[in-house]
Amino acid sequence: MPIESRLIELETRYAHLERQVADLSEVVFEQRKELDALGAQLRAVNARLEQQGDATHNDAPPHY
Repeated sequence: MPIESRLIELETRYAHLERQVADLSEVVFEQRKELDALGAQLRAVNARLEQQGDATHNDAPPHY
């Protein structure tokens, strides 16, 4: 295989790999945003559960 065609093939592969890295980077960025949002929701739910637990923790069980 002549050097010119090898060089063209390598440049083509490199361009495709560059595009794949950019696409994957975008996916990772979007997943990070989603994880951050889910983490915030989880913290809010935990805080509400703790508040409800504190309010009912001192009460007698319902069967008394």
